[in-house]
Amino acid sequence: MGVLLLKRTNRILPVYAADISGVCSALYELGGMTVMHDASGCNSTYTTHDEPRWYSMDSMVYISALSELEAVMGDDDKLVRDIVDAARNLHPRFICLGGTPIPMMMGTDFKGLARMIEKETGIPTFGIATNGMHSYVQGAGEALLQIAERFCPPVDELGKMAAEKGLTGKRDWENPGFGSIRLRVNILGATPLDFSLTGNVAGMKAFLASHGMETLSCWAMESSLDEMRLAGLADVNLVVSAAGIPPAMELERKYGTPYVVGTPVGRRAALRLAGLLRLGAGTGKSRSLFAGGNGHRDPSDGPWGGPVDLGLTGLPEDLSGEHILIVAEQVIAGSLRCSLREDLGAGDIHVLCPTEGGADLAEPGDILVWDEDEAIAAMEKSTVVIADPLYRQVCPGDGRQVFVDFPHEACSGRMYHDRMKPFVCGV
Repeated sequence: MGVLLLKRTNRILPVYAADISGVCSALYELGGMTVMHDASGCNSTYTTHDEPRWYSMDSMVYISALSELEAVMGDDDKLVRDIVDAARNLHPRFICLGGTPIPMMMGTDFKGLARMIEKETGIPTFGIATNGMHSYVQGAGEALLQIAERFCPPVDELGKMAAEKGLTGKRDWENPGFGSIRLRVNILGATPLDFSLTGNVAGMKAFLASHGMETLSCWAMESSLDEMRLAGLADVNLVVSAAGIPPAMELERKYGTPYVVGTPVGRRAALRLAGLLRLGAGTGKSRSLFAGGNGHRDPSDGPWGGPVDLGLTGLPEDLSGEHILIVAEQVIAGSLRCSLREDLGAGDIHVLCPTEGGADLAEPGDILVWDEDEAIAAMEKSTVVIADPLYRQVCPGDGRQVFVDFPHEACSGRMYHDRMKPFVCGV
């Protein structure tokens, strides 16, 4: 057991933003109060490294300031009193209580505490048992799932809410009259930890608009909680990162809304993604950009009318004979792989997923569970590595390999903001 634990320890490569940061990031703009149960360190890590909105947009993100005595004695009453007092002064739309390693060792019952706080305040409250042992993907996914469960109303109530706002209710695609109506789409899984503040969210909305689709809400950037509550009116949901999968599944269960997994990257892959959204809305069945593991370009298709901008400086022009490794969040990395194949003719491409990933979104040869030595070996075997600049330090320096910077907020924070470029296709 000791050997296994040592193998899972990083000596050189960075770890990614923790699950509690994912919770805070997903809920940041929604008017709620998020409380990290910790001594103080996790809050400063989140605000100074993981949250680029911290200096430009207010949000109620707090720390419980857990003391050593409280940790030893398990004084949950003080935590409840402090949160209740703060909520009565701040009037948040909801309260979220999340954990860190110390509460995990204390055996803190977050769901029980949430029930106590909600009973005292009358404010919707939920607890998420984050513990710092998982990445931001798991925390953000659970936070967005809670929003879908707690705030998206039943179908009959949704219809009344839509009528009050002058919107039509959930539409019946069996009716032939809907052929000319713009699709309503929710974007699920958008946080700065994956997409930063470089215009990627605007690019997603522009992509949908250019294909005759309307963005109903974006989970959870540039949309209010009230807009997200109407998510059940969408015809189809677009899952742009793994954090969007849990809420997509809940919205499918609650409203029957299908979802499509994929990020609009490149041209051919983005065009195919638009087709999958229309197909998903028409059939009511969920889809994936990666289904079948294909997406290779037919040479007879010919080139596009201009260069494809993937936001990747230094990418070789000819990728046909390269062995490419992409280190990134799984949905983004998989979408980028599709574009490299379909737009640029690349062949051998593998993904190393540094966060939680699913086998259903992977191809043979992808690396989902790994230790540092395995990651370094995979990079050494590749002729082109696309990854956060912090991975440069473990790549060969002999000139036989091309390293392409793909800065990732969840990995290097604000260190490489000057190198971050939008990578989402806006057309």
